[in-house]
Amino acid sequence: MNNTRFATAIHIMTLLAKEPSEWFTSEWIAGSINVNPVIVRKELINLKKTGLLESRKGKEGGVRISRKPEEIAISDIYNAVKNSEVLGKKNQFPNPVCNVGKDINNNLELLFNETNDLVNDFLKNKRLSDFVNQFE
Repeated sequence: MNNTRFATAIHIMTLLAKEPSEWFTSEWIAGSINVNPVIVRKELINLKKTGLLESRKGKEGGVRISRKPEEIAISDIYNAVKNSEVLGKKNQFPNPVCNVGKDINNNLELLFNETNDLVNDFLKNKRLSDFVNQFE
């Protein structure tokens, strides 16, 4: 994942976990991250789809965390926003007549899957509550 999606998502979840009963707007969250609220809204959609937060519309609307921080693994957040493999993307059109090119993507697939499994296993053992406690 060669972008800031995970950093943005964990920032959002940390903010929400610090005040679990409060409803926050995307504008307020964006102010903390110092990004455009549109970027925050995109990640809020992904976090909501995976059940990590809930939202309500209207004047008193916003988002809030939907579970206790100690029930949320960092891997839950990571997987909610993950859009590529840890090591990046494979070459789309390697040369099929090259000794390496013809099999590179099959071999990269195994390497990428093993790496993703290691990252997920590591993050499964870390709780959002532990991350949040660093800010007290």
